[in-house]
This record gives sequence, structure tokens and C-alpha cells, in this order.
Amino acid sequence: MGIVPLERALQLAADVDLDLVEVAPMARPPVCKLMDFGKFKYESALKAREARRNQQQTVIKEMKLRPKIDPHDYETKKGHVVRFLKAGDKVKVTIMFRGREQSRPELGFRLLRRLSEEISELGFVEASPKQDGRNMIMVLAPHRATKAAAVAAVTGKPGREPREGEAPAEASAAAAETTAE
Repeated sequence: MGIVPLERALQLAADVDLDLVEVAPMARPPVCKLMDFGKFKYESALKAREARRNQQQTVIKEMKLRPKIDPHDYETKKGHVVRFLKAGDKVKVTIMFRGREQSRPELGFRLLRRLSEEISELGFVEASPKQDGRNMIMVLAPHRATKAAAVAAVTGKPGREPREGEAPAEASAAAAETTAE
């Protein structure tokens, strides 16, 4: 429309029953736009809500261990880590050192390395083991395929694993039906 005096711009906005909205106040001359401001605010709120709904929540589960852990306790804790990774969650593994254990951080490092080797088919080490005061921390993350399978299993979308008693062909046929809908 070009450069228009303020009174004329306000008159134009009133004639078409719209609002005069300042878009770039720091520009010389300031840039304004004719729009329905209430509708604009409503649509931007809808877009923001949709963006929040579509963003993915990263869940970090924590598993705490001690350097002198019993083999059965270790297997139980490893089972929890495996379950978390299969669900598509990241896992923060913390080794807590107390007393004289603090002088032997290699014990915790060996334990974390053993754990990472045993779950290597489900996830990878996102943050390598590092000493943080009395604790040694390592972060494990699921492989992309594991995470996609976990999301698909939860949502029931294509690529899901077959359910109990269901043949793999039935699962792929069920997945094909959901995509056709």
C-alpha cells in the first residue's frame, strides 16, 4: 500500500472492520498491517498448542548401582535398564562410591563398561562414564530402531511388533490396514 499517514491508515482499518497492527516498530517508517488481531492471536495459540502436542518428550530413567554389587542384584538392575531401553527411554546409570570405594574408581568404570557391552544390541553409550564427586555417571540411549518400535507399539501405528499369539504376517497386515484408513 505504500507509506500512508497514521490517520489515513486508521481510517482504512475502520472501513474494512480490521485492526491496524504494528509489525516492525523499529523500521523507518514503522511497518503496520491490516488484520483481524483476535483471529491472529487465536490461530497462533492453536499453532503453539499443536507444536507442544507434537514435540517428543525425552524421558531419562535413572539406575543407581554400587561398585560391590552382588551378581543377582546386577542382573536385576540390568533387566530394568533393558526394559527402559526397550520402552525407548534414556537411562542414566550412576555408580555411588562410599568411603574407601572412592579410591578405586576403576571398579565402577569396569562395571559400567560391562553393562554397556551387555546391552549394546538395545542401546548405545550417549555419555561415556565420568567421575562426578562421589558418583560415576554414564548415559545410555536406545538405538533409533528400538525407539521407533517402542513408539509404534504404544501408538499401534505401522511397524509394530506382533502380539502374543499373532503371526508376523498378521501384524504386517494389521499395520497395512491402519495405513490404508
